[in-house]
Amino acid sequence: MNILVTGGAGFIGSNLVHYLLEEASRDYGCDVSKVVNLDKLTYAGNLENLAGLQNDPRHVFFHGDICDETLVLRLLREHSIDSVMHLAAESHVDRSIDSPEEFINTNVIGTFRLLHAAKQYSANGGPSDFRFLHVSTDEVYGSLRPDDSAFSETTPYAPNSPYSASKAGSDHLARAYFHTYGLPVITTNCSNNYGPYQFPEKLIPLMILKTLRGEALPVYGDGQNVRDWLYVVDHCRGLVTALLKGRPGEVYNIGGNCEMKNLDLVRQLIAVVHELAPESATRGADDLITFVADRPGHDRRYAMDCRKIESELGWSPRENFASGLAKTVRWYLDNQDWIGDIQSGSYRGERLGTLD
Repeated sequence: MNILVTGGAGFIGSNLVHYLLEEASRDYGCDVSKVVNLDKLTYAGNLENLAGLQNDPRHVFFHGDICDETLVLRLLREHSIDSVMHLAAESHVDRSIDSPEEFINTNVIGTFRLLHAAKQYSANGGPSDFRFLHVSTDEVYGSLRPDDSAFSETTPYAPNSPYSASKAGSDHLARAYFHTYGLPVITTNCSNNYGPYQFPEKLIPLMILKTLRGEALPVYGDGQNVRDWLYVVDHCRGLVTALLKGRPGEVYNIGGNCEMKNLDLVRQLIAVVHELAPESATRGADDLITFVADRPGHDRRYAMDCRKIESELGWSPRENFASGLAKTVRWYLDNQDWIGDIQSGSYRGERLGTLD
């Protein structure tokens, strides 16, 4: 298999690239001959996430934009791509509130350009078994009330932030390219990911770093917002499962079967950090947690019904939240240089200042 991964230097993308090259053959018996990794290297794209792959001839990195349709088409043809795994996206809700145009450009226009290039390639000499995996989010479904059933693949879309609206638009384009042009698109919608290489603006890595430094941990609103948490390697397994076994035109939800209130998550995280790094236990949870003004349009609850991918394709998460969180905290403790390079901006060749 020759696979084009978009956004492969980001959080989920880099974990996927490592998984494809290091573990997929063991789990699925698939022979990954080449991973072509296309990433624009915006602030969250980090070549250090790909450490260890520099000398692997199966990994080919290209610094480029999915909006560059000519480049995408050239990569598809020159590398005889069998499958596209499309993860490139702007994904941080707070940033989408401040700068929505970037999200529309990357998530909607970029996905359109990528789909259009894939259509041309597939129809003009591409392999007969070509597949396009479009990776999306549970946020397109909107917000659940406490007693509502979990999101299923047939839940109507109701995005509430510029980010989720841009991802909803990209999902609809992916669906349209299957139904109109016959492009073999499979879509996945995932819940909140966590794990190694996650940029420290996101909840779990931010809270880990602040707990280690004994700094205040900002929790939005009353902390009762509920999310379903998915360990990133389990997500990667789900993506490969959907790519290999999924039916074109179908949607598969991938979640961790782990609903948790933000406040409960932060308390559990503090306990794990203090256990693994006892020297950081200078302040208790009640002293560390600080409630801040809620985010505009903050969805109250997400929950994923994953029975379709579990029953039809045989995937289920291997990690529960306790085991996944312990692995995540340990990774951040063991990779202080990675964190330091982000804080200094050296991973981009510039200084970013602190992450506060």
